[in-house]
Amino acid sequence: MTIMIPAWVEGVLSPVEKLDAHLRGLRHKAVSVFLICDGKILIQRRALGKYHTPGLWANTCCTHPNWDEPSQTCAARRLHEELGLRDISTEFRGQVEYRADVGAGMTEHEVVDIFVAHTKTQPVIKPHPEEVMDFDWVGFEDLATLVVETPAKYTPWLKIYLSTFADTIFTDAERFT
Repeated sequence: MTIMIPAWVEGVLSPVEKLDAHLRGLRHKAVSVFLICDGKILIQRRALGKYHTPGLWANTCCTHPNWDEPSQTCAARRLHEELGLRDISTEFRGQVEYRADVGAGMTEHEVVDIFVAHTKTQPVIKPHPEEVMDFDWVGFEDLATLVVETPAKYTPWLKIYLSTFADTIFTDAERFT
């Protein structure tokens, strides 16, 4: 199945095949979600079949919207498709941009709409095996330490989010609960 995502080609936002956008390093739209429960962030380990960064740990959910798909709709869709989660209310925290080599000759150059969601109890996670091979709940400070101490286990974007954009993504209460 061909997935067309919004990417800028010669300055014009256009539908581009997802793999092609990564191979060409095109600037493109993305969505990232951080689900927080009781002071812990849900992180996921990407399935080994993913075409880039397989087996690495990432934030709760990260993806690309389909062409003409609103970001919030995309966030809800991917929470369900990747982790089996429904009816999770997300809050837009801002937009960030980064560029990172993700291996195999591919580049993520993303303009990311960031969403945070809170739950009072840990929901039942039903990971889709083609997307997610494992998941864990980790406190912000512990996650920040793990990413610094064992960076090879984490996706480039998670490292960038924590080192560069933590103030945009997380409130003080979310970081130090």
